[in-house]
Amino acid sequence: MAREYPFYCGGEWRTSPNRLEIRNPYNDELVGVTFTATEQDFEDAVTAAQQAFEVTRRLQSYERAEILLRLAEGLRRRQEEFARLIAQEAGKPIRDARVEVQRGVFTLTTAAEEAKRIGGEVIPLDLMAYSQGRFGITRRFPIGPIAGISPFNFPLNLALHKIAPALASGNTIVLKPPSRDPLTMLTFAELLEEAGVPKGAVSIMPMDRVVGDRLVTDERFKLLTFTGSPDVGWDLKARAGKKKVVLELGGNAGVIVDRTANLDVAIPRIRVGAFAYAGQVCISVQRVFVHRARWDEFVERFVDEVKKIKMGDPLDETTDLGPMIDDKAARRTQDWVESAVAEGAKVLIGGKAEGRFFQPTVLVDAPKWHPVCSREVFAPLVVLFPFDDFEQALAEVNDSVYGLQAGVFTSSLEHALRAFEVLEVGGVIINDIPTFRIDHMPYGGVKDSGLSREGLRYAIEDMTELRLLVFHRVPEVS
Repeated sequence: MAREYPFYCGGEWRTSPNRLEIRNPYNDELVGVTFTATEQDFEDAVTAAQQAFEVTRRLQSYERAEILLRLAEGLRRRQEEFARLIAQEAGKPIRDARVEVQRGVFTLTTAAEEAKRIGGEVIPLDLMAYSQGRFGITRRFPIGPIAGISPFNFPLNLALHKIAPALASGNTIVLKPPSRDPLTMLTFAELLEEAGVPKGAVSIMPMDRVVGDRLVTDERFKLLTFTGSPDVGWDLKARAGKKKVVLELGGNAGVIVDRTANLDVAIPRIRVGAFAYAGQVCISVQRVFVHRARWDEFVERFVDEVKKIKMGDPLDETTDLGPMIDDKAARRTQDWVESAVAEGAKVLIGGKAEGRFFQPTVLVDAPKWHPVCSREVFAPLVVLFPFDDFEQALAEVNDSVYGLQAGVFTSSLEHALRAFEVLEVGGVIINDIPTFRIDHMPYGGVKDSGLSREGLRYAIEDMTELRLLVFHRVPEVS
């Protein structure tokens, strides 16, 4: 019999009449059963978050850091259990799932460090005669209850990118984990109790659309942090009211392979960037622009590299590519590939769905207006284009409504710096793929790819408000 996972509401474990079955995308086996929160559960969670904020806002820096370190140690102690659960409910290959758990430990540990260095500055204010004798001190204060919505593709670490900075900065949070794979974060809630997180400071509750929408519209939340699709994210922002909004959305990340690129480095890295977790990554490589002088060699070697990818059971240690998250995702990808082929694209390898698996796919000659180029595919699919001039390649990468990250493989310092100046993205990665991320770096996009930045220190800036204290030195009364 499958295990039941209650949700965590205001420091209490609860169930509801609304059962939610979680099945393995690989074989449809029942992984576990949980429940979606009711309207009353939501109300109780928000009330608890408000009350707990009166506690968390007064926690000392060392206390917040110690809580986060205990969470990190609890996750480290149970890392194989979490990795296997991610592999089962998300279909992520076990090797990748282990890396996600390791990153989760790093995220929590880094948040503990950042809790100790939320600083301010001294500002001289005596810059005009009327302001003589004055100086200012700035300090950051927590803003209050936060609403978080996390995605299915990194069910642990991307949720921790909301919970960890919230706790580090003295805030409280109500988190809606993904409905497809919420069991990982419900298991993490057990660590919250063990670590001594103040009751009500964190609630983790699966929600249906009606209840979950209140995270967006409820004015008791001071910030909404959402990771997911661009269409959904911008709609949420439009309805969020006065609260601050942080959006970490998607893209169709571009890579430039310059004439001077080291293909021994570029080709295996682009393979990873295009096909890790079946391409279901916001910064997955989708468009690759290759200098024409290297085109033939690159295409031949890259296709040979893709042929080595092994599809299979996510729990198999040798699996490179697992299933997509559901049937709908695989069918949509198949439809897009068939449509692109009808418009003149050529399939060099792959191109077919096998149940929930989609073969690793490489296309050429695809029209740049087609969705496989212009939208976010979120699938194991990459499109190759030749270019003759580096400025042309930069323009091609920028020819997108998205701007999350981009990669440039080059041995030219001039081209690297030029890319940094010209590319309209949140991050330019030189001699590596746009899929690169380490969890303390500022991460986020421009254009339709989002607002603001994650990365613990940068998230804390959004979760705090700056206050100014002005001192006026006056003579003592004798």
